Amino acid sequence: MVWWRIPEAAILLSVCVCVTLTYEDDIDIQYADYYNEITDGETPAPTPSSTPCNSPDLTKWDKMFSMLENSQMRENMLLQYVDEIVKMEMGTLRGELRRFIAGYEGSCEAAVETAGRRMILHLEGQIRDTLEHFKRGDLTSAVENSVGNSNHLEAQIQQLLSAARMQTSRLAKLESSCFSSRSEGAGFGLSGKNGFNLQEVTAGEATLDRVLAALQLVKAELDEELKSSSQRRLPAGCEMALLFPMRSRRIYTAIVPDVPLSLSAFTICMWVKPTSVFNKTVLFSYGHHRNPSEIQLLLAQTSAVFTVGGEANQVEARNVVNQGQWIHLCGTWSSEQGLATLWVGGKKGGSPLVMSKGHILAKGGSLQLGQERNSCCPLSPTSGSGVAGFEGSFDPKLAFAGKMTGVNVWDTVLSEEEIAQLAVQQGQGCQHRGSTVAWGVTEMVPHGGAQFIY
Repeated sequence: MVWWRIPEAAILLSVCVCVTLTYEDDIDIQYADYYNEITDGETPAPTPSSTPCNSPDLTKWDKMFSMLENSQMRENMLLQYVDEIVKMEMGTLRGELRRFIAGYEGSCEAAVETAGRRMILHLEGQIRDTLEHFKRGDLTSAVENSVGNSNHLEAQIQQLLSAARMQTSRLAKLESSCFSSRSEGAGFGLSGKNGFNLQEVTAGEATLDRVLAALQLVKAELDEELKSSSQRRLPAGCEMALLFPMRSRRIYTAIVPDVPLSLSAFTICMWVKPTSVFNKTVLFSYGHHRNPSEIQLLLAQTSAVFTVGGEANQVEARNVVNQGQWIHLCGTWSSEQGLATLWVGGKKGGSPLVMSKGHILAKGGSLQLGQERNSCCPLSPTSGSGVAGFEGSFDPKLAFAGKMTGVNVWDTVLSEEEIAQLAVQQGQGCQHRGSTVAWGVTEMVPHGGAQFIY
């Protein structure tokens, strides 16, 4: 708007100079004699007067200088006029730039706020879905029915945090673009009301900080809940467990196999979670009236013990038992080699020993969980206090208190790889059932307060 008027001013100035150079008219100055006429009274005698001074003729150069002075004045007026026009137009342009940048600032802040709002809605939706999934059912039963549930919840939390970081990065890029534009606008000398402060925190950023804080709080709560629920859930994909609420001679579980035991090799495995452990706590026991402790899997304080053929032959793993925590135990034995091995958590615990080589387990024995049969008294389901299922020969000092699951017996010696797979707490070991005693298939009869929990 300004620039097209400057050439017009220059053209007008050139025309004025040309007209000045071609202007050469003569200027004649004439002087007339003036007489005072006195009508009243006597006419005075004329007084001689000197001849008025005649102005010398102006030369061509005098005329030129005069015209140049006039043209210089006109030029100054034109320049002043042009300067006023330029100032006015620059002021108009400056105002338009201010309005443009102010409008761009509003759109940029609106874009940042819109991006923050969208991100907040997205994250809130994910948090709501996660919490709804978390609250849809009891966490304990959900974890019991799905081994990977805790990993899934952890993955969801990580996904939420990853989405928050990604949205934060996008928002930072958008703000960086806005701020760079603001810096360019500041180069035009814009400040004050329309100036920009690169340190300002937008509403979207503040809301994002609140969302991230809420995410961290939700993650902490979920971690705490998962930590507490991990103590309640069942390992290895097991869907049920046997609960022995206290140490009592009345509380035990009898196993009724489909075929009477007569084994030359076997593998016994189970998951146990003791609530109290003393000098001798029976987990698994097979015996008959001649030898009540043919096979035993025991706990002794912090140790696990495996015996075959009597307590004189035992393999011990020290410092492996912790009250209130699940532990996987296996015992293997082969009559041909006479080699007995105790496995703790899928690994060999203690040194294997050769015991009862060539021995064959006698038929007609009884299998119990949480107690052992004492040879002093005959089996009688109605002895003692007359309660059905009560074994009067049981010793309350040997009783087990806690939880037990995944009890299986095979008539072969499992390989190290197979035992390691059974011992994976987040695995599916309960799906691998024994050939002689199968957890969830073989009949197991709780007595005296022992019960199945799910």
